Amino acid sequence: MDTVTDPTRHRILTGDRPTGRLHLGHYFGTLQNRVRLQGIGVELYVVIADYQVLTDRDVADDLTGHVEELVLDYLAAGVDPARATIFTHSAVPALNQLLLPFLSLVSVAELGRNPTVKDEIAHSRQSAVSGLMFTYPVHQAADILFCKANLVPVGQDQLPHLELTRTIARRFNDRYGAGVFPEPEALLSKAPLLLGTDGTKMSKSRGNAITLAAGADETARLIKRAKTDTDRHISYDPAGRPEVSSLLLLAALCLDRTPSQVADGIGAAGSAALKKVVTEAVNEYLAPIRARRAEYARDRAHLRTVLREGNERARAVADTTLAEVRAAMNSHY
Repeated sequence: MDTVTDPTRHRILTGDRPTGRLHLGHYFGTLQNRVRLQGIGVELYVVIADYQVLTDRDVADDLTGHVEELVLDYLAAGVDPARATIFTHSAVPALNQLLLPFLSLVSVAELGRNPTVKDEIAHSRQSAVSGLMFTYPVHQAADILFCKANLVPVGQDQLPHLELTRTIARRFNDRYGAGVFPEPEALLSKAPLLLGTDGTKMSKSRGNAITLAAGADETARLIKRAKTDTDRHISYDPAGRPEVSSLLLLAALCLDRTPSQVADGIGAAGSAALKKVVTEAVNEYLAPIRARRAEYARDRAHLRTVLREGNERARAVADTTLAEVRAAMNSHY
């Protein structure tokens, strides 16, 4: 599905790996939609997947800092911890215990074929793939099913992962004769793909992203060095002019206009004028988000409170689900 018709009937699981500050691609791709869903009354769970970065020592060495940066970005974007449950993998033992019975329901071949695993292996900087990395899709299924989420925001490329979650839920229910788990549906994302300043996908690890925490001057510097082309006439042509079109799209998202309207306003003024428009649009749009982030950053104790309370709520839900699983498996001693 691509819309939510009855918000009160849905529970959504979404989240991020704590590998660095979130950027504009994350904001327009997921954060903005989370705030919208929260606003219409959908029950929202947001997992900070700290166990899924243990394979990356560069991140794991400052895990606390990365987790706090994520919480800051969430709060600044408008995720309300009074209405959304923000929690970490490592603080919810019962969630992680679901990994073992779930692994018994899938084959090694199924894991090997999963696009999530293939992508992680392809982008891994390690000489060998760890067992943890190989089980990512099943761990993600535990994230979704522990709270019995019935709707998961995904892009088209993530549908195979969600299908594995549905398979695990169905096989558990079939094997143990109990309708413990729903088969979650996909909430298909219409999020635009924003390119980074180097013309490739915007990514925390590539150094080509404009983070929500970036100041106005840093944003201007990043956009000034963004890749464009030599044609002075600015036009929106995603296939033929991807870098120029991505900048137009970014400005359009911030200005609530279409990319073609932004392009028409620039005309033949060239890439310098385009970058000026984008810089002003981004800085104006992000100004209130950055102000909120700076305010929250002054009270680190509040960040820990948000996590503590979210973890407590998630643990209560996970404990109940694990008790149901044990009863269904006749292992509730």
